[in-house]
This record gives sequence, C-alpha cells and structure tokens, in this order.
Amino acid sequence: MEVTPEKIILEISRAKEGKQSAFNFLLNSFWSEVYGFQLKRTKNAYDAEDITIQTFSKAFSKIDSYKEEYRFATWLITISKNIHIDIIRKKESSIRSHISDRDDERVKKVADLNPSPEDVLIKEQNLSELLAYIKTLKPHYQEIINLRYFQEMSYKEMAEQLEEPMSNVKVKLLRARRLLADVIKTEDN
Repeated sequence: MEVTPEKIILEISRAKEGKQSAFNFLLNSFWSEVYGFQLKRTKNAYDAEDITIQTFSKAFSKIDSYKEEYRFATWLITISKNIHIDIIRKKESSIRSHISDRDDERVKKVADLNPSPEDVLIKEQNLSELLAYIKTLKPHYQEIINLRYFQEMSYKEMAEQLEEPMSNVKVKLLRARRLLADVIKTEDN
C-alpha cells in the first residue's frame, strides 16, 4: 500500500484517538527517515537508534500538538534534532549529568488494548524456534522482549528495571516487535 499524504493525515487522526495500529503505522512509515537523519548527525548507530526511539516516544506523547500544515516527517525531524541538541548540551554541561526524563506521569499512554499479530505469534510460536528468532535481534531488543513476554513485566516495571522513561520503553517494545515480525517473515519465506 502506498503511503500518501492523505493516509498519513488519517493515521495521525487515528493516533490522536489512541489507536495502536495508527502508532504502528507511523513508526513503521517514518522510522528509517528519522534514524537515517540521526545516523548522519551522530555517526553512531547506537546513538542514532536511541535518539530515534526518544523521538517517537516524545512525538507520540505530544501527538495532539501536531499541526497538519507541517509535514509530519519535518515535525519528527525537528523533535529529533532538538533531542540531539539537548543531549549534547547535557553532556557538555556536566560529566556527571545523566540524561533522564522522569515525566512518565505526564506521558500520554500509547494504547495497547488488542493483541497485535506479533503478540499472537509470540504466544503461539514454538518456544525454541521463537528464542532462535529473538537471538537474531540486538541485545537491547532481546532484553525488552524478555522482560515483557517472558517475565511478564508491566511497562512501569520495565521502565524501572531499565532505568528509562516509560515512553521510551513503549517505543522500544513496539520497534522490537516489528523487527521480530520481520525476522520471522523472512525466515518463513
């Protein structure tokens, strides 16, 4: 399916209503653009991925503030650029400073009411085969899947365990599930 400006506007409207599939669509549609932008800026895949996760986390928590007269990709890139600038400023201001966003209470929850196809697959898949697929992911994605699906932690518990904002945990899990689904599709073909 082609991603048209009309489709993007529709999915943004659905995201503003809290529809999980809309958040998935936006993440999948714009991940590469934001990640590529940060990869050029940071020249470090880990930092680029971390900033991209923070970007989507912030964008999803503030989706109601998005104005349709701007391109959604431009809005995301601006958020991403500002996050990167903030990180640089914090690093420069103090060696001891730790980047931490404790605004979990104010973060708008990304609704996850219905199990996604990935959730269903995780529950139905042969455990040893599933573990082999999971081991192909980067370690931080393996960890987040382990915490959520094998240790059955809540988002709050995961955020405490990982010492990250809950919004980042949600976006990382969303990304990990997408990557896992892609690995499984590739292996099944």
